[in-house]
Amino acid sequence: MTSTDIHQGSGGEGKKLSLTAKIMIGMIAGVILGVILNMVDNAFINTHIIGGLFAMIGKMFVNALKMLVVPLVFFSLLTGVTGIGDIRLLGRVGGKSFGLYLMTTALAIGIAIILALIIGPGNGFDMTGVDTGGIAGREAPTVWDVFAAIVPTNPVAAFANGEMLQIIFYTIILGVAVLMLGHRSKGFVEGCEYMNEVMMKVVTIVMSFAPIGVFVLIAKTFTEQGIELFIPVLAYVLTLTGALFLHLFITLMIMLKLFTGMSPFTFMAKIRPAQLFAFSTASSNATIPVTLRSVTERMGVDNSVASFCVPFGATINMDGTAIMQGVATVFLANVYGIDLGVMGYLTVIAMAVLASIGTAGVPGVGLVMLTMVLGQVGLPIEGIALILGVDRLMDMIRTAVNITGDAVVTTIVAKGEGKVDMSVFNDPNAGQIAEEDMHIDESVEAELAEAAHKH
Repeated sequence: MTSTDIHQGSGGEGKKLSLTAKIMIGMIAGVILGVILNMVDNAFINTHIIGGLFAMIGKMFVNALKMLVVPLVFFSLLTGVTGIGDIRLLGRVGGKSFGLYLMTTALAIGIAIILALIIGPGNGFDMTGVDTGGIAGREAPTVWDVFAAIVPTNPVAAFANGEMLQIIFYTIILGVAVLMLGHRSKGFVEGCEYMNEVMMKVVTIVMSFAPIGVFVLIAKTFTEQGIELFIPVLAYVLTLTGALFLHLFITLMIMLKLFTGMSPFTFMAKIRPAQLFAFSTASSNATIPVTLRSVTERMGVDNSVASFCVPFGATINMDGTAIMQGVATVFLANVYGIDLGVMGYLTVIAMAVLASIGTAGVPGVGLVMLTMVLGQVGLPIEGIALILGVDRLMDMIRTAVNITGDAVVTTIVAKGEGKVDMSVFNDPNAGQIAEEDMHIDESVEAELAEAAHKH
């Protein structure tokens, strides 16, 4: 194989499909196949194709993304902290991002509750035939417990268990110590920068398999759940989807425009790859590598800010999940005929914001958080059974909203610090990954070919 063979078609034969386009094709194909297979309902297909092959490939893809998270967060965050170079500037970036993340979460659940109260999902809901057994509640942590748990007793255990808040705390402390040592840390910082570049290359390799991973994940979801699960809770689904889209396209974009003056249309076009990843994996943490790449290479946000704000946001910023809790609370209050009152809904807002700080960005975590909220306002935990069937698909949408909120706050903080390259942001092709980007460099292949010839 020659370098000509490798790069064939990258010139005059037309432009190759971007990774985003391939992921979109895989997602649409997965929806179509999943709906068809759900209607066919063949035992062999369900067991061996969907439950076997597709489940295996989907799990491998998600595991590959999760494999990147801890080392990528560690090296990128450490590089970001040392790259900021000034401890006071680091405190300012951290304070701004924390405040903005809490504000967007509170806005999100507030909008969700207001919209749900207007629409009234759950009014007249028929509870006949609904199995409400087997749902275990979870006691809500106090604010003191949440903040105390941020400090790890064993950093190694925190890394092994993927405790993101603890990892972030330890990495920031380590980065501050490196800054305090001054020039003596030069070798260590260069090593971290090299490892960060290596991890980004690993991200590129994993991302090349994304269209296949997205295809099987979406196909499996729609085959197993189908469209008919939406019918009994259609009002809940429509209200939740409406609230998510309202926050995504209106609230967040208004914030972006007000705080930065940047184009929301350009922003949405460039964050699309991360949104597609978030939708397919339903995990904010698993999408960290793609979100980082989108905000740095596509939008021009400096890595020193992005590598701090993105992992931080994936851990504490749960706009989509907060919206689900608001809509679900109103829905279940209507179903059970319980009037929560103003104080009840204010409690829901406070609990959702608090829970989002101490909860990991992994699939299905929204339901765990919802048990805390329901327990605080006196609603039956068993009511979660009513929305279990549609939660997976809703989780996919709200995760896309979560990571969009992360990217918006990251961009706002970076713009305020003068850390955005507007020429990159305004370039529609900046950072775009096409098929030819995955090919081996010509000089590298020439060396490989020569080595192979000698042997």
